[in-house]
Amino acid sequence: MKILYDCIIVANGSFPSAQLPLDYLYNAPVVIACDGAVQTLHDKGITPSAIIGDMDSIPSSLKKQYADRIHIVEDLEINDLTKSVYYARQAGYKRILILGATGLREDHTLGNISLLLEYAPLFEHIEMLSDYGRFIPILQTTTLSSSPKQQVSIFPMYPYGEISTEGLRWPINHRTLTAWWQGTLNEATGDKFTVFLSLETRVIVYMQNQN
Repeated sequence: MKILYDCIIVANGSFPSAQLPLDYLYNAPVVIACDGAVQTLHDKGITPSAIIGDMDSIPSSLKKQYADRIHIVEDLEINDLTKSVYYARQAGYKRILILGATGLREDHTLGNISLLLEYAPLFEHIEMLSDYGRFIPILQTTTLSSSPKQQVSIFPMYPYGEISTEGLRWPINHRTLTAWWQGTLNEATGDKFTVFLSLETRVIVYMQNQN
C-alpha cells in the first residue's frame, strides 16, 4: 500500500474496523494519539509516537509506560484533536490523516468534521477517514480522484458564495448552498470530478469508501 500521509492522528471516537483505515494505521510512519485513544491503540499493538491532551483519559499504567512521549496540553478552549493537530503542525508534518474522529457521539462527530476547515490552511493536505468514507476540506477550486458511481456529498460550511461542479451525476451550477442537505447524495461519473468555488466559499467534500 502506498503511503500518502506522513502523520496519522487518532482521536477517541469510534476506532477503525474497516480494512482501509486499518491498513493506513498499521503502516503509518508516525502516529499521534489523543490521550483517550491510547488504551485502544495499546490493545491493538500500536505504539504512538506522541500522546497529546490533558491526560485525563489515559490509565496510570500507560502514563508510566509512555512517559517519554506524553505532551500535556491543558487548554480548555480546544479539544484534544485540535491539540494533536497543532502538535503535528509544530512538528513539521505536511500530509495528515485523522482517524477515530467520528462515531460514538454525534455532537463530537459534527464538531470534529467542521474543524477540518480550520485545520486545512496549516498543511499541504489533511483529511478525515472513517470506516465508511473520507471528509476533505476544500478551500479553493479542486479536482479529486474518484471511481464511477462513487457516492459524493458536498457540505457548505458557510451559507454564501457560489459552487459549481463537473464530473458529478447531478451537476451544481453557480449555486449558493444554504443548507447541508442541498449538496448531498450525488455521485461521480468517472475517475475524477471538480468542485469550483468562488473566492469566499469553503466546503467539505465527503466521498464514500470504495470496496
